[in-house]
Amino acid sequence: MFFGPLPLRELEGAILAHSVRRGSVSFKKGRVLSAEDVTALRDAGLTTVTVAKPGPDDVGEDAAAARIAAALKGQEITVGAAFTGRVNLFAESRGLFVPDVERINALNLIDESVTVATLPAFAPVEPGQMVATVKIIPFAAPRGAVEGAEVEASAGMPALRVAPFRPLTAALIQTRLPGVKDSVLDKTVAVTRQRLEAMGGRLVRDSRCYHGEAALADAIAAAGRVDLLLIAGASAITDRRDVLPAGIERAGGVIEHFGMPVDPGNLLLIAHIGETPVLGLPGCARSPKLNGFDWVLQRIAAGIPVTRADVMRMGVGGLLAEIPSRPLPRAGTVAVEPPRAPRIAALVLAAGRSSRMGGSNKLLADVGGEPLVVRTVESVLASQAKPVVVVTGHMAEAVSAPLAGRPLTIVHNPSFADGLSASLRAGLAALPADVDGVVVCLGDMPRVTPQAIDRLIAAYNPLEGRTVCVPTVHGKRGNPVLWDRGFFAEMAKLSGDAGAKALLATHADQVVEVPVEDGGILYDVDTPDLLAELRG
Repeated sequence: MFFGPLPLRELEGAILAHSVRRGSVSFKKGRVLSAEDVTALRDAGLTTVTVAKPGPDDVGEDAAAARIAAALKGQEITVGAAFTGRVNLFAESRGLFVPDVERINALNLIDESVTVATLPAFAPVEPGQMVATVKIIPFAAPRGAVEGAEVEASAGMPALRVAPFRPLTAALIQTRLPGVKDSVLDKTVAVTRQRLEAMGGRLVRDSRCYHGEAALADAIAAAGRVDLLLIAGASAITDRRDVLPAGIERAGGVIEHFGMPVDPGNLLLIAHIGETPVLGLPGCARSPKLNGFDWVLQRIAAGIPVTRADVMRMGVGGLLAEIPSRPLPRAGTVAVEPPRAPRIAALVLAAGRSSRMGGSNKLLADVGGEPLVVRTVESVLASQAKPVVVVTGHMAEAVSAPLAGRPLTIVHNPSFADGLSASLRAGLAALPADVDGVVVCLGDMPRVTPQAIDRLIAAYNPLEGRTVCVPTVHGKRGNPVLWDRGFFAEMAKLSGDAGAKALLATHADQVVEVPVEDGGILYDVDTPDLLAELRG
């Protein structure tokens, strides 16, 4: 790949290496320069510009990242769209993140241009949480490096997957000695139930018996059939021949391992009775704070076998005594939300009067056997934007009728005659409070593809100053536009029929232009001629 300054005559098709601001020109790095851009640079007085030019043996950053992410993807993982050489991968379900550490390390050693970053192995994840990101460092990667990464990622089982938590049933037995308060045992039951339910499991029964070998064996026999048996002793297990392991063996169980290099959690016992796993709990399991018991319980709940070797490999990172990552934060601490997919909603503005169409409502025009508005909405529904809100106004019932049965919300704007801003206001008011942003779509743009919307969502990143995402084709801006929720209050104060377009200039520093291969972002059906062209 070429990187360096080039004269203007050689710039067309090159990638801008650094942002350029001079006079009326404001181009951000990563822009693929068009002939019009080169003319603008010349008019601004520039003679050379630093650019990157991929060669025939290079793969563009977005294509390279998308190919590697697709090869890495395994069970219960969703791949986002590529933008600026980055593709994020997200968990589809609650469970444990399981990367093939050796293969990820090998992939990262192939070439400095190709990088994969992940959460730690066996990290518990929630649906929508980011688990990994593929980033191409320069503007392109060598084709051989990309192909080598694909081979490494595809060798055997997928290199990245999520093992979903299963709905385990569990029984808890607590032994007791004279003087032990019922409140202590009751708290253990509550904490254990909370742990299991957090992973979709259930504590189906709990019982208490004397802290003795024979009494414990009898309690185990009476525990019934469950997926997991948990035993908490009145005193900590200090040896393989102590009361809890002896009682388990007397009940027909086999001790697999005692102890673990995790603190708190050292005194954990792993056993089995027939096919049922049995855990002898360390004293710290009575507390909701993170400990070694949680790590083993999570793996069992996710259907991942836990062997002696697995336990003894937990030492690195196993010093948990003073870290802030706990299921129930201490008083005064602030829980940090893990990286996740942005919650981006979609507004489809379908309230207009079609004043340039000669009296008919263009949204109801038949296009290939369906009303035009249906084609627009189906494209939005096929994107990653959720939820979808459709704002109606003129001929509201007629516009709403063909949308019935689809997973969307319809909001009526009685003030539709006041212009686009009134519909925008009605739509914003209907959005859930937890959305991070919204893609504002026009109901008369049926050629906008789901991929274009997904690319806007991939570009959105408030931490990097990308809070307004505008699609472009050959440098021309189009619709829809993605807005961060920080602009909602300003958008709600707009008036007239111009929508939020005026805010783009006001907040130019927050705007990112997102190149797409979708001419539909420039195509709105405003006239009978355009409708005829669409039908053709």
